[in-house]
Amino acid sequence: MDTQHLRIFIEVARQGSFAAAARKLDLATSQVTRAVAGIEAELGVRLLHRTTRKAGLTAAGSEYFARMCDVMDAFDAAADDLQTRTTEARGLVRLTASVALGQRLVLPLLEPFHRQHPGVELDLRFNDRVVDLIDQHVDVALRQSPTLDGSLVGVRLGASRYRVCASPAYLRRHGTPQTPAHLAGHACLRIALPGYSNDWSFRERGKAGAEIQKVPVTGWLAASSALSLLQAARDGMGPVLLADWLLQPDLAAGTLVDLFPRHEATVTDFEAAIWLVYTSREHLPRRVRVVVDFLRAELPRQIEPRLELPGVRPGHAR
Repeated sequence: MDTQHLRIFIEVARQGSFAAAARKLDLATSQVTRAVAGIEAELGVRLLHRTTRKAGLTAAGSEYFARMCDVMDAFDAAADDLQTRTTEARGLVRLTASVALGQRLVLPLLEPFHRQHPGVELDLRFNDRVVDLIDQHVDVALRQSPTLDGSLVGVRLGASRYRVCASPAYLRRHGTPQTPAHLAGHACLRIALPGYSNDWSFRERGKAGAEIQKVPVTGWLAASSALSLLQAARDGMGPVLLADWLLQPDLAAGTLVDLFPRHEATVTDFEAAIWLVYTSREHLPRRVRVVVDFLRAELPRQIEPRLELPGVRPGHAR
């Protein structure tokens, strides 16, 4: 049986539509229809119920689909294992991340990755919405979350820790808040994404069981882009709450000042972490495995940087 026809059948079953599978596979709908019909004719069994818009698995089709998924995974694994011993990693890998994660953490690694794996092509999809890896045919994702989605597998790369910062120029003009509660008198720069509230939470850094203080914040500027908020803070527009990995260069250079160095801060969850995730398959193609292994080795020290700050302290902005 033609393995390409089997892959087409599997995609139709996943998409629930001949037309949708054709779009995913960049084929004519007629090609997809003929491929599935050919399998059914060879087996002498109806695999799919057809309507004008949908294609649903029959009982026999469901059983065949499950077994063929396992067969094709094993087929791909065998080919990949052989290539591992004989050739360099080759092929296309699609990777998604938020815009800030992608630009700050991923882009600086592209040149050294390409030197190590010149046969791997990367399709980078940076956006601030959660992408369905299976539906969008994405191989690897970087995500910020306290826990990992149970439908995915992956690796926790490190904690995503946050600070509230402002520029020295802003502090000279508006004064330095001495406690988190004093933020009520400042126009704060806020993230405008679903699930992010206008309360910033604080607790004493390094103190187990420390009481959490929620501070309502307001301000004239909100943005869906963390990079936009970072630039606004540099330009003296107000205090901002962002991750260490994003703030590190500005804190080290003194262009931003940590307002509450004795406090941890968050706008979501203190246990937020960055995960390297991929779809839950037993076997990763070699082209995907080299990307996963490279990012797993390189990203943790960037996510939890050792901040070496200049001698600028709240109340002493220069």
